[in-house]
Amino acid sequence: MIDRSPLARPFPALPDIAGVTPRVARARYKEWDRCDLTYVELAEGTAVAGVFTRNVCCSTEVELGRDSAALGKARALVVNAGNSNAFTGFRGREAVDQIRDQVAAHLGCSASDVFVSSTGVIGVPLPRDKAREGVAAALTAAPCSWEQVAETIGTT
Repeated sequence: MIDRSPLARPFPALPDIAGVTPRVARARYKEWDRCDLTYVELAEGTAVAGVFTRNVCCSTEVELGRDSAALGKARALVVNAGNSNAFTGFRGREAVDQIRDQVAAHLGCSASDVFVSSTGVIGVPLPRDKAREGVAAALTAAPCSWEQVAETIGTT
């Protein structure tokens, strides 16, 4: 658990969702002692839709997410916290492709069925070695609560 402000509202009780299995792990994108990678496995046949920025200056994650959402199906979501991977060019694209390929190989699905999102520092490419290790840890981690997912995704 992370330290909370005494003014913060308590996290609501959220039920498990059939066909949705969240897991978290440490990729160690930053020097902090907490999980920073969320992996959510979705059941085969999961339908997906999305709302994306219309800004032409967006991250690889947004560009690929738009394309994948148009196909209407998903098997997984990976969220990196601490590094937005935005404005990182080809190196950022390589990191996202690696994550999608790694998860797709694990699930036996297409890389286009894997959605990746990142939040945090802008302009720094996502470290591929840390992403690879974090994803590997998340793929084998025990399922977790939605509160753990929220804590992992939060960057401030």
